[in-house]
Amino acid sequence: MPAYLLAVLFIYVYEIWAMVILLQAEKHSTSQMTYAQWKSGAKYLAAFGIGLAIAPANVFAPIGAAKLAPHRAVYEMSLDDTRPAAGISSVQGRMVFDFAGSGCDGYTMNMRMVTRVQAQTGRSSISDLRSSTWEHGAGKLYRFNNSHYLGRSLEESTSGDARRSDSDGHVDVRISVPQEKIVKVEGPVLFPTQHSMAILAAARMGNKLLQARVFDGSSKGDKVYSTTTFIGKRLAPGVKRPAKRVANDKMLDKLDSWRVSISYFDSADKIEELPAYQLSFRLYNNGISRELQIDYGDFVIKGELSSLEIGPLPDCE
Repeated sequence: MPAYLLAVLFIYVYEIWAMVILLQAEKHSTSQMTYAQWKSGAKYLAAFGIGLAIAPANVFAPIGAAKLAPHRAVYEMSLDDTRPAAGISSVQGRMVFDFAGSGCDGYTMNMRMVTRVQAQTGRSSISDLRSSTWEHGAGKLYRFNNSHYLGRSLEESTSGDARRSDSDGHVDVRISVPQEKIVKVEGPVLFPTQHSMAILAAARMGNKLLQARVFDGSSKGDKVYSTTTFIGKRLAPGVKRPAKRVANDKMLDKLDSWRVSISYFDSADKIEELPAYQLSFRLYNNGISRELQIDYGDFVIKGELSSLEIGPLPDCE
């Protein structure tokens, strides 16, 4: 799974929180709980060490320096840690992800994730998230189609496209579902694959920090996130091999990798704002990720790679 798929988990994390609030409302029926109150409980420590190399992501950096491997990956999702305030007793689910494409033909991603969340009250809900996107190889066009089901009921659906202007780099977003809307996003802003490329480029150059604004079509299709990515030191091929192996993952032992942590902010003013949440993972030099972790303050969800199929790199002149 390329690093950029984690951007799609925006929807997943917010929907998990929405379910938690609904489940907790049963337990705390007399309290006036709101999403903002729950969110204010997320505690993060942003460690911006002295002397970190900051690499601002350039929208117009050439795509193609990094080659992302076409692959199909399956992740088992579960609750890694929880605090009493979360009110969650368990999270179980599976995410299936298919990625293909190249800088010449564009990049296609299809993902489905089904998760059961159980509250301490005993009540549970099933979340079914489906996402399909296509991104132009040079980042000129991005199409997105996302839907979310609770049980068998469609709760939300968003689709549209985003086109980058050749003149000043701004992005025009045309949303078709849930209702027609046009949004202008001033640059610089990255699409998801561009963001993944920028992270890999920064890691290869030895940079420890990368900042970028990212548009991924999540939420209502009109939101831009400010991100700060922390990149750990390079792990040489074969270093810190995972204890649990899966078929075809020995290829990853031949690649450099990095521990990566991305903080997502709802606004551009990151100085006065805590991250909405933080995503961590091990990123390999071909864009595949494992050891996923989503930390939302009061609970942590992990994703463990359980199946991996890697396809050949496509020819691209």
